[in-house]
Amino acid sequence: MINVLLIGDIVGSPGRAILKQALPKIMRKRAIDYCIANAENLAGGNGVTRELAEELLGLGVNCLTSGNHIWDKREIMPIMDVFPQLLRPANYPVGQPGKGHHVGKSRTGVKVATLNLSGRVFMNGAIDDPFTIGRRIAEELRKETPVILVDMHAETTSEKAAMGFFMDGLASVVVGTHTHVPTCDHRILPKGTAYCTDIGMTGPYDSVIGVEKDIIIKRFVDGLPAKFETAKGDPRFAAVVVAIDEDTGRAASIDRMFLTETEVLSL
Repeated sequence: MINVLLIGDIVGSPGRAILKQALPKIMRKRAIDYCIANAENLAGGNGVTRELAEELLGLGVNCLTSGNHIWDKREIMPIMDVFPQLLRPANYPVGQPGKGHHVGKSRTGVKVATLNLSGRVFMNGAIDDPFTIGRRIAEELRKETPVILVDMHAETTSEKAAMGFFMDGLASVVVGTHTHVPTCDHRILPKGTAYCTDIGMTGPYDSVIGVEKDIIIKRFVDGLPAKFETAKGDPRFAAVVVAIDEDTGRAASIDRMFLTETEVLSL
């Protein structure tokens, strides 16, 4: 049995700060063998840079997933093809830099595959069908390892839930990211896949999904454009821990984590 930690969208400096506090403690306390995190909001809430990606990998994150903000920092484009641990959704158009899947090794030497997909409903950038492409890639990955983690970066709960059941028995885990709000529907699906509609963001919760709340409220009231600023208050660490049978790929348990700074300090 291996323990896998999956961390939700890390938003700006508040998200990075609480991650640095929480990760070493959780890795030790929960005997984590492999860790993935969604990194597309690392740089000020929009995009990721090489330096920040390398910082997370240096902290013990094994693979970084992303979504619709992956190209916000254009300097990331030239390095995607030589940086295999940083993924963009696999169903993005052919010809874009990088890949949508990665196979790494756990602390105990078990091969772990990560597959990054994007929903299409209300999402920019995702052109191709995540279901058809996702299944095809997962079936290929299954030839190499039964342990397959899927980050479904999508707007609607229905598309995420559909992907969970679609991949049930093929993937070990299907978790949703993107909406930044944690859901409490974590469970094991009938064929052995661990599922959660959205892990939630690792970042500031005194905000509207990571942005200073007054800016967003004003925009809803007056309808005028405004520059977004990443909020700072009430940072929290959002993740799930999944125990997986490395021989079958079936999940045995899934636990949700939603920790305040105080709770992180007390770990």
